[in-house]
Amino acid sequence: MSEPPPPPPPPQWGAYPGSYPPPPYAGYTYPPTGPRNGLGITALVLAIIGLVFCWTVAGGVILGVIAVVIGFVARGRVNSGQATNGGVAIAGIVLGFLAIIVSLIFIPIWIGVFRQVGGTDYVDCLSKAGSDQQAIQKCADQFRERVENQFSITVTPTP
Repeated sequence: MSEPPPPPPPPQWGAYPGSYPPPPYAGYTYPPTGPRNGLGITALVLAIIGLVFCWTVAGGVILGVIAVVIGFVARGRVNSGQATNGGVAIAGIVLGFLAIIVSLIFIPIWIGVFRQVGGTDYVDCLSKAGSDQQAIQKCADQFRERVENQFSITVTPTP
Protein backbone atom coordinates (compact mmCIF):
# COMPACT_ATOMS: atom_id res chain seq x y z
CA MET A 1 0.00 0.00 0.00
CA SER A 2 1.38 3.34 -0.95
CA GLU A 3 1.12 6.59 0.92
CA PRO A 4 -0.99 9.41 -0.48
CA PRO A 5 1.03 12.09 -2.29
CA PRO A 6 2.01 15.16 -0.22
CA PRO A 7 -0.28 18.20 -0.50
CA PRO A 8 0.69 20.73 -3.14
CA PRO A 9 2.55 23.82 -1.90
CA PRO A 10 0.43 26.95 -1.33
CA PRO A 11 0.16 29.22 -4.33
CA GLN A 12 2.93 31.84 -4.50
CA TRP A 13 2.24 35.27 -5.85
CA GLY A 14 5.04 37.49 -6.89
CA ALA A 15 8.72 36.84 -6.44
CA TYR A 16 8.64 36.27 -2.68
CA PRO A 17 6.74 33.68 -0.69
CA GLY A 18 3.82 35.24 1.13
CA SER A 19 3.60 38.34 -1.08
CA TYR A 20 0.28 39.94 -1.81
CA PRO A 21 -1.93 38.40 -4.46
CA PRO A 22 -2.32 40.25 -7.73
CA PRO A 23 -5.30 42.57 -8.09
CA PRO A 24 -8.54 40.81 -8.94
CA TYR A 25 -8.49 42.14 -12.49
CA ALA A 26 -6.04 43.92 -14.70
CA GLY A 27 -7.72 47.36 -14.57
CA TYR A 28 -7.81 47.46 -10.78
CA THR A 29 -6.95 50.77 -9.19
CA TYR A 30 -6.74 51.60 -5.53
CA PRO A 31 -9.59 53.60 -4.02
CA PRO A 32 -9.12 57.35 -4.31
CA THR A 33 -7.96 59.25 -1.28
CA GLY A 34 -9.67 62.36 -0.02
CA PRO A 35 -8.38 65.84 -0.78
CA ARG A 36 -5.38 67.02 1.20
CA ASN A 37 -6.77 70.34 2.44
CA GLY A 38 -4.74 70.65 5.64
CA LEU A 39 -2.18 73.15 4.34
CA GLY A 40 -4.80 75.61 3.12
CA ILE A 41 -6.56 75.52 6.47
CA THR A 42 -3.22 75.90 8.28
CA ALA A 43 -2.34 78.95 6.17
CA LEU A 44 -5.67 80.58 6.97
CA VAL A 45 -5.43 79.90 10.71
CA LEU A 46 -1.85 81.20 10.91
CA ALA A 47 -2.81 84.32 8.97
CA ILE A 48 -5.70 85.04 11.32
CA ILE A 49 -3.46 84.56 14.36
CA GLY A 50 -0.87 86.82 12.67
CA LEU A 51 -3.52 89.51 12.26
CA VAL A 52 -4.54 89.21 15.91
CA PHE A 53 -0.91 89.57 17.01
CA CYS A 54 0.16 92.11 14.36
CA TRP A 55 0.68 94.74 17.06
CA THR A 56 3.57 92.65 18.42
CA VAL A 57 5.40 93.17 15.12
CA ALA A 58 7.31 89.88 15.41
CA GLY A 59 4.10 87.88 15.73
CA GLY A 60 2.50 89.52 12.71
CA VAL A 61 5.56 89.36 10.48
CA ILE A 62 6.65 85.83 11.38
CA LEU A 63 3.19 84.29 11.33
CA GLY A 64 2.29 86.27 8.19
CA VAL A 65 5.34 85.02 6.30
CA ILE A 66 4.70 81.43 7.37
CA ALA A 67 1.03 81.74 6.34
CA VAL A 68 1.98 83.12 2.91
CA VAL A 69 4.52 80.35 2.27
CA ILE A 70 2.15 77.58 3.38
CA GLY A 71 -0.66 79.23 1.39
CA PHE A 72 1.39 79.09 -1.81
CA VAL A 73 2.26 75.44 -1.17
CA ALA A 74 -1.44 74.73 -0.59
CA ARG A 75 -2.32 76.57 -3.79
CA GLY A 76 0.17 74.34 -5.62
CA ARG A 77 -1.65 71.30 -4.26
CA VAL A 78 -4.93 72.72 -5.54
CA ASN A 79 -3.44 73.28 -9.00
CA SER A 80 -2.13 69.70 -9.09
CA GLY A 81 -5.51 68.30 -8.03
CA GLN A 82 -4.43 67.05 -4.61
CA ALA A 83 -6.57 69.57 -2.69
CA THR A 84 -9.91 71.25 -3.23
CA ASN A 85 -9.74 74.33 -1.02
CA GLY A 86 -8.21 76.91 -3.35
CA GLY A 87 -10.27 79.74 -1.87
CA VAL A 88 -9.09 78.96 1.64
CA ALA A 89 -5.48 78.90 0.45
CA ILE A 90 -5.90 82.27 -1.28
CA ALA A 91 -7.53 83.70 1.85
CA GLY A 92 -4.53 82.51 3.88
CA ILE A 93 -2.14 84.17 1.43
CA VAL A 94 -4.05 87.47 1.37
CA LEU A 95 -4.53 87.62 5.15
CA GLY A 96 -0.89 86.63 5.64
CA PHE A 97 0.25 89.57 3.50
CA LEU A 98 -2.18 91.82 5.40
CA ALA A 99 -0.71 90.65 8.73
CA ILE A 100 2.79 91.47 7.45
CA ILE A 101 1.76 94.94 6.22
CA VAL A 102 -0.14 95.89 9.37
CA SER A 103 2.69 94.59 11.52
CA LEU A 104 5.21 96.68 9.57
CA ILE A 105 3.00 99.74 10.09
CA PHE A 106 3.34 99.21 13.84
CA ILE A 107 7.15 99.52 13.73
CA PRO A 108 7.23 103.35 13.50
CA ILE A 109 4.47 103.52 16.09
CA TRP A 110 6.49 101.47 18.59
CA ILE A 111 9.65 103.45 17.80
CA GLY A 112 7.76 106.67 18.50
CA VAL A 113 6.37 105.31 21.77
CA PHE A 114 9.84 104.09 22.77
CA ARG A 115 11.29 107.57 22.16
CA GLN A 116 8.33 109.28 23.84
CA VAL A 117 8.81 107.42 27.11
CA GLY A 118 12.58 108.00 27.09
CA GLY A 119 13.70 104.63 25.85
CA THR A 120 16.65 106.07 23.96
CA ASP A 121 17.84 107.85 27.11
CA TYR A 122 17.49 104.58 29.03
CA VAL A 123 19.54 102.68 26.44
CA ASP A 124 22.23 105.41 26.49
CA CYS A 125 22.30 105.29 30.28
CA LEU A 126 22.70 101.50 30.25
CA SER A 127 25.52 101.66 27.72
CA LYS A 128 27.37 104.21 29.89
CA ALA A 129 26.75 102.13 33.03
CA GLY A 130 28.56 99.10 31.62
CA SER A 131 28.54 96.29 34.18
CA ASP A 132 28.16 98.54 37.26
CA GLN A 133 25.02 97.17 38.95
CA GLN A 134 24.37 100.36 40.93
CA ALA A 135 24.50 102.48 37.78
CA ILE A 136 22.21 100.02 35.97
CA GLN A 137 19.71 100.18 38.84
CA LYS A 138 19.89 104.00 38.78
CA CYS A 139 19.08 103.95 35.04
CA ALA A 140 16.11 101.65 35.64
CA ASP A 141 14.82 103.85 38.47
CA GLN A 142 15.09 107.00 36.34
CA PHE A 143 13.27 105.31 33.46
CA ARG A 144 10.51 104.04 35.78
CA GLU A 145 10.04 107.52 37.29
CA ARG A 146 9.86 109.10 33.84
CA VAL A 147 7.18 106.61 32.71
CA GLU A 148 5.20 107.12 35.93
CA ASN A 149 5.33 110.92 35.61
CA GLN A 150 4.53 110.97 31.90
CA PHE A 151 1.51 108.65 32.10
CA SER A 152 0.40 109.42 35.68
CA ILE A 153 0.62 105.78 36.66
CA THR A 154 2.48 103.76 39.26
CA VAL A 155 4.64 101.08 37.71
CA THR A 156 5.66 99.54 41.03
CA PRO A 157 2.78 98.37 43.26
CA THR A 158 2.56 99.94 46.69
CA PRO A 159 2.16 97.58 49.65
